[in-house]
Amino acid sequence: MKVTYNWLKDFVEIKLPAKELADKLTMAGIEVKSVEEKLGDFIFEIEITSNRPDWLSVIGVAREVAAITGKKLKGHKVVKSQVTSKAGQALTIEIENKKDCPLYTATIIKNVKVAPSPTWLKARLESVGCRSINNIVDITNYVLFEYGEPLHAFDLEKLASAKIIIRRAREREKIIAIDEVERVLSPEILVIADQEKPQAIAGVMGGKHSEVSFATKNILLEAAIFDPLLVRRGRQKLGIQTESSYRFERGVDLETAQKARARAIALIQEIAAGTVEAGKSQGLAKTKTPPISLNPDYAERLLGAKIETNKIKSILNYLGFAVKLKKKDSLSVNVPGYRQDVKKEIDLIEEIARIYGYDRIPRTLPRVAPQLSSGTTWELVGLVKNILVGCGLNEVITYSLIERGGLKDFGAGISLPVEIANPLSKEQEILRPTLLLNLTKCAAHNLNQKQELVQIFEIAKAFSLAQNLKAQEELVLAIALCGNKSWILPQGKVSYELGILDLKGIVKTLFTRLGIKDYTFETESNVGAAIFVERIKVGVMNILPREAAERLDIKNKNLALAELNLELILKHAKLEKKFISLPLYPGITRDLSILVKEEVSLSAILSEIKEKAGLILEEVKLSDFYKGKQVPAGFKSLTISCFFRSAQRTLVETEVQPVLSAISQALSEKFSAQFR
Repeated sequence: MKVTYNWLKDFVEIKLPAKELADKLTMAGIEVKSVEEKLGDFIFEIEITSNRPDWLSVIGVAREVAAITGKKLKGHKVVKSQVTSKAGQALTIEIENKKDCPLYTATIIKNVKVAPSPTWLKARLESVGCRSINNIVDITNYVLFEYGEPLHAFDLEKLASAKIIIRRAREREKIIAIDEVERVLSPEILVIADQEKPQAIAGVMGGKHSEVSFATKNILLEAAIFDPLLVRRGRQKLGIQTESSYRFERGVDLETAQKARARAIALIQEIAAGTVEAGKSQGLAKTKTPPISLNPDYAERLLGAKIETNKIKSILNYLGFAVKLKKKDSLSVNVPGYRQDVKKEIDLIEEIARIYGYDRIPRTLPRVAPQLSSGTTWELVGLVKNILVGCGLNEVITYSLIERGGLKDFGAGISLPVEIANPLSKEQEILRPTLLLNLTKCAAHNLNQKQELVQIFEIAKAFSLAQNLKAQEELVLAIALCGNKSWILPQGKVSYELGILDLKGIVKTLFTRLGIKDYTFETESNVGAAIFVERIKVGVMNILPREAAERLDIKNKNLALAELNLELILKHAKLEKKFISLPLYPGITRDLSILVKEEVSLSAILSEIKEKAGLILEEVKLSDFYKGKQVPAGFKSLTISCFFRSAQRTLVETEVQPVLSAISQALSEKFSAQFR
């Protein structure tokens, strides 16, 4: 959204320098991205949030300036046009569905002189990036930028009659728009039609047939309100984005539409010498919203600053709110139609705070009542984040909406996604069933920015459809590792590429810190493994396939990924710490050297050893691994260290040997292990 300094001065007496005003607007929440000086004026580029359609107008921004500077907002003195004939009897408006079009006004203006616009009008439009067409079209565009209400002018003589019909398009109906492109319509699209055919795509673009040209003598001026959702669906289906649709999608109020109509008529009479001969309105005349009660004492407690009641009333009045003293400790506030975002008392307090100035609110420490940790899920999530950061990872936050096409790189195991009924773009068509798609994109972006090492994680909700097709959500942890890790040693620089083993180490550290002991990793593919806690599958880890990595422009690097169901994991967390006395008796270490087939997993071997050894086995671990010339093809050599100890006595060989024999027999029978 662009607005000029001089245009704002038409509504507010501004004495602040342009850049200082831009800073004050930004501090009040209306972000000015840039200020450009051009031809003696300053052009403000403003970032508009989706909940503030009133800022999509010069007068909306001027209202903010008035509140910030304490200056009165000036308006245009528009005299109500008088109908000079009975031509209004022939003008009729038919709205097929009042929900599609809550308000439609039409005004017939005759004997207009269509010509190039005056210099000041051209300059104003060009300063905000709008091309001049002719004085009638330029006036409708000028009022659009000034009031935020899109208008449209039809050449009256090119309409079949003075009957305007607002209806849904017929199936396969066609229209050639003013951009000279023929478009095929459908019933999802609202049109403005005469008795023969569509003359405009409602809220989006006018038709070529009835556009105003230099030969036009009589016009029909439209000011209306259309259903925002219907306008959005229509322009998305047709692939059009216009200044009109941008505003209609976010909502225009009844009062603004009426004021904009009057302003446009006055400008047409002034610049194009037209005569108003008929005017009609169909639909809502006004809307009523219940007043909101505001307690100044509550505002003070919430903001931590004492703002006098008179100051509160002044701020709200500048912003267009009508304020009355209801009781000694309460105000009654009527919300103007253009502030559709204000629904509750807290919304009013936010308005007071931003105009009063966040920088004027004193910094204070919040009162925190000491309490014992309840061990809730989100408290544990904080612990998990600290553990992962301690492992050298950086947290990222990504969008919940993703594109469907990217899921093909993450296997058939991805759950059914939750579709968005009306996605804003192709990149936001479903809720993410996995965090890995966005995480891989984040990793790729960092690698392309010449980052040699990427270690990131995200904890967020993943969404999917259950068997009954109802949407469900799960708390998920995703980790991505890529690049080379380096150390400087006395011998020189040592580096290696991060991979699956690094992921495994991070997951093991996480489980250990959470007090989870019964966990295993089981191979699922040549480059991946499943993660189990107490025999329940909680996640997977693998290497992103080379084809998928190349699509992300990740070349000659492995991207190691892990995704875990954090809700399942946290159910098994045991954070209680217990003291265990140091052992009184020595232990015995025995090594088992075996030869097994490559497909036999180490975790299965260790589990079998634990099961057969009983209580005297204190620790079992892999101490050596070998594949080479001395080992037959398809086999691997493992040396497993077993440490035995008793809490009651010193173990003797005769107690350990039977256990070793039972272990050896079990490994031989179950895994065909050969002892060396």
